[in-house]
Amino acid sequence: MVESDHVSECEMRFVVQHCSGQSSEMEHSGGLYSSVYEPNGHAAWADDQQHQDKETADNLRRKIKYFFMNPCEKYKARGRKPWKLMLQIIKIAIITIQLVSFGLSNQMVVTFKEENLMTFKHLFLKDYVDGRGDSYAVYRQDEVYEHISYIVDKYSRLRNITVGNHAYEKKGDTYSPLSLCQEFYRNGSISPANETFDIDAQIETECLEIVPVFPMGSTTEDDLLNFVVHFKRLLNVKIKFTLKAINLQTVRNRELPNCYDFDVTITFNNQAHSGRIKVDLDNDVDINECRDWKVTGASPKNIYYPLLFDCLIIVTCITSLALCTRSVLNGIRLQFEYTDFCLVRQGKKVPWSDRLEFLNGWYILIIASDTLTIIGSILKIEIQTKILTSYDVCSIFLGTGTMLVWIGVIRYMGYFKKYNILILTLRAAFPNVVRFIGCAGIIYLGYCFCGWIVLGPYHEKFRTLNTVSECLFSLINGDDMYPTFKYMKQKSYLVWLFSRVYLYTFVSLFIYMILSLFITLITDTYDTIKQQQQEGSPVSELHCFMSECKDLPTSGRYRVEGESGSFTCCFPRCKDSRERLSSESIDSEP
Repeated sequence: MVESDHVSECEMRFVVQHCSGQSSEMEHSGGLYSSVYEPNGHAAWADDQQHQDKETADNLRRKIKYFFMNPCEKYKARGRKPWKLMLQIIKIAIITIQLVSFGLSNQMVVTFKEENLMTFKHLFLKDYVDGRGDSYAVYRQDEVYEHISYIVDKYSRLRNITVGNHAYEKKGDTYSPLSLCQEFYRNGSISPANETFDIDAQIETECLEIVPVFPMGSTTEDDLLNFVVHFKRLLNVKIKFTLKAINLQTVRNRELPNCYDFDVTITFNNQAHSGRIKVDLDNDVDINECRDWKVTGASPKNIYYPLLFDCLIIVTCITSLALCTRSVLNGIRLQFEYTDFCLVRQGKKVPWSDRLEFLNGWYILIIASDTLTIIGSILKIEIQTKILTSYDVCSIFLGTGTMLVWIGVIRYMGYFKKYNILILTLRAAFPNVVRFIGCAGIIYLGYCFCGWIVLGPYHEKFRTLNTVSECLFSLINGDDMYPTFKYMKQKSYLVWLFSRVYLYTFVSLFIYMILSLFITLITDTYDTIKQQQQEGSPVSELHCFMSECKDLPTSGRYRVEGESGSFTCCFPRCKDSRERLSSESIDSEP
C-alpha cells in the first residue's frame, strides 16, 4: 500500500511538472487537487531533488576515488588493463639499453679526442711530460726559438713519425699551411731601471705561413730565420694547423667510422711579461661524414639495426606521451567538475592545494622525459647517419630523459604504504625547503663574494667564484677541511687572521646551525606525515570529501554503462527502488 502511494505521488508529481495545462484545469475545476496533492507533491519533489543531489555527489566521489587509484585497483574496479604501467616498464628497459649503447659510442669519441690531444702534446711540444699542465713553460729567448723550430720540424715530418692515421688537411691540390703568428704592442719603450715606459695599446699581428712541401728542404729554415719575436712588446705567439684522422674503432660496434678535423693551436702566452712564457696546446674537433667509405666483413643490415631500435623508442615515447597527456587532461576536467560542484552545491571555493591534487606531477615528469627522449633519439639517428655530430647535445637530452624515467619509477613504489612516506615527505617539505634554501643561499653568496675578493690572491681554492663556491660547498659536507686551512699563504698576517675568522664562522654557521635546521625541517615533516598515516585522518578537504565513498574496487560500482560514462548506483536502496518502479510500471500496463 505504501509502495502504491509512493508511485502515485511520483506520477502526480510528473503530471504537475510536465502537464501544466491539465493542472491548471484541475485548479479551475474546484481546487480539490491544489489543496490535497500540492503539499505532498512539493514534499515528494524536494525528496527527489535531495536524492538526486546525493546521487550526484556519490558519483563524483566515486569518480575522484577512481582517479586516484593505482593501476591494480583500477583493473579491479573496471577491468581495464594497466597499459600505461606496462608501457612504462617496457620504456624503461629499451631507453636504458639505448642510453648504454650511446654511452659506449660517446665514450669511444671522447677517448679518441683525448688520446689525440695527448698525442699532439707529445709530438709537437719539446720534452713534454704527462702531468705537467701549467708548469710547462719557457724562460729564455733561445728556448722560444727552439720550441718553435721543433714544432715546425715535427709538423713537416708528421708522416714519417706518427703511429696514427693522421694527415694534413688538403684544399684542392695544395695542403693547408701552418700559421705562425705573434701579437705585440704597436710601439713601446720600456725602461724598468728608470721606472718609465711608453706603450701604444694598439695590438699588431705578424704572421708567417709554412706549407708542407715534399721533400722538405731549406725553405722552411729560411722562413723561420726571417721570423723575429719582439719579446719586449710580445703578448703571445700562436701556431695553428689542421690535421685529419679517422676513428676506425666504431666499426666493431656496428657504427660507421667518423672523420675528424683537429684544429691544433699552440700558444706561447706572455701577457703577464713576468719572464715566464707558458706554453699550452689545445685543439678544436669537428666530426664530419666521410666522403667515400666501404666496410667489408660486416652486413649492412647490422649497421642499420640501431636506427630501427631508435625508431621503436620514438614510437614508444610518443605513445606514452599521448596516454599521459590524456590522463592530465582528464584530471583537469575532473578538477573543474569538482570545483563547480563545491561552488554550486556547497557555496565555497576549492583551495589551490586541493585543485593541484588533480594535476598529477608524475605524468608531467613522464611527459617531460618522453619529450627529451624523443629529441635525443632523433639527434642520435642523425649522428648515426652522419647528418649531425653534436654528441654533447644528444647526450644531455638522452641522459636527462633517462634520469627522469627512472625517477618516475618512484611513483609506482609510492603505491606501497611504507615506501609512499618518502614521496609524501618530499612533497610536503618542498615549499618550506625552497624558502629555507633561499634564505641560506643569500648568506652563502655573501661568503662566496667575500672569500673571492679577500682570499683569492692568497689561496688557490678562492681564485674564481666557481672555485670558491665548490670549496665552501665541500666544507659544508665536511670534505677537505684541513687542506683549506693549511694551504693559506701567510704573506699577509692580517689576511691570514681574517681567513681564520672567515673559515671558522662559515663552518660553525652552516654545519652547526643551518644544516641542523635543514635536517630538523625534513624530520618534522616526516613525523607529521607518519602520524597522519597512522591515524588515517584525511589531510585536506578533498580527501575528506573522497573518504565518504566506501565502495571497494571489487564492488563493481565503478564500471561505466556503455560509452556515456555514467556510473551504476552506489546504494542498494536506490537500485531496489528503481527495480520496484520499473516492475510496477510494467504491471500497470493494460
